[in-house]
Amino acid sequence: MRRRQPLADHNRDRYLLEDWTDTMTMQPQLPLPARAAVPDRLAIVGAGRMGMALARALSVAAIDIEGPLRRSETPSDDTTVVLLCVPDGQIEAAAAAVSARSGRLVGHTSAATTLGALVPHEGFSLHPLMTVTAQGADFSGATAAIAGATPRALGIAQALATTLDMRPVHVADEDRTAYHAAASIASNFLVTLEDLAERVARTAGLEREPLVALVQASIANWAALGGGRALTGPIVRGDETTLARQRGIVAERLPDDLELFDALTNATRRLAAGAADRPPIAVTA
Repeated sequence: MRRRQPLADHNRDRYLLEDWTDTMTMQPQLPLPARAAVPDRLAIVGAGRMGMALARALSVAAIDIEGPLRRSETPSDDTTVVLLCVPDGQIEAAAAAVSARSGRLVGHTSAATTLGALVPHEGFSLHPLMTVTAQGADFSGATAAIAGATPRALGIAQALATTLDMRPVHVADEDRTAYHAAASIASNFLVTLEDLAERVARTAGLEREPLVALVQASIANWAALGGGRALTGPIVRGDETTLARQRGIVAERLPDDLELFDALTNATRRLAAGAADRPPIAVTA
């Protein structure tokens, strides 16, 4: 079976990749190899969602997959690349259970964990910046945060990412927590924010559906223009009267959420102040 070649084009979020690549590559780091060999065989430890999804996707790419192994199982002695798809708190123990052999590479798929958790192995990391559900995942087009203790390890991480048609971005160990925080804010906090909007809307007899198009347009504007120029609404217009009425209705109907509303209002004021000299976009909310 021939190895699948990376697709030439995908429906990708180009803004995320370009913006983060420009920011993260400003710091000294190992250079990404121009070309690295994809391993013919790879052991996956961890049979959760990520382990199962990666096993399926890499098998399609004609890589011989051992596993996914349970954490009580150990990879075969002749397997030179081992990928740990276990919870963050179990990475060190899982790495310690893998015998250290000359030439063996051991990686993990954590967003926040550094390569130190893989010592004494020659370590690498590969974190797909996406959600993986019980139904699996399509890794094509996603960004992958990679790191490696050596150029060879980094090359393997890059090769695995590109084999899955992901776009690799090197995130150094000292930046892992910031990277993970950004991902959590972008994903989890956004859901919390939209839940607040939905609950306020319900007090007016509306469900979430009327808000969906507005949310999608706002995300598209942020992706294209960044936070300052994409901002719309009463705060950026300086309409304090409307804002005060909004605050009053939140205080009346959802008093437990007033502190969150005030925090978001203050943060939006700071964003608007920083964007005051930029021309507005033709979107209203």
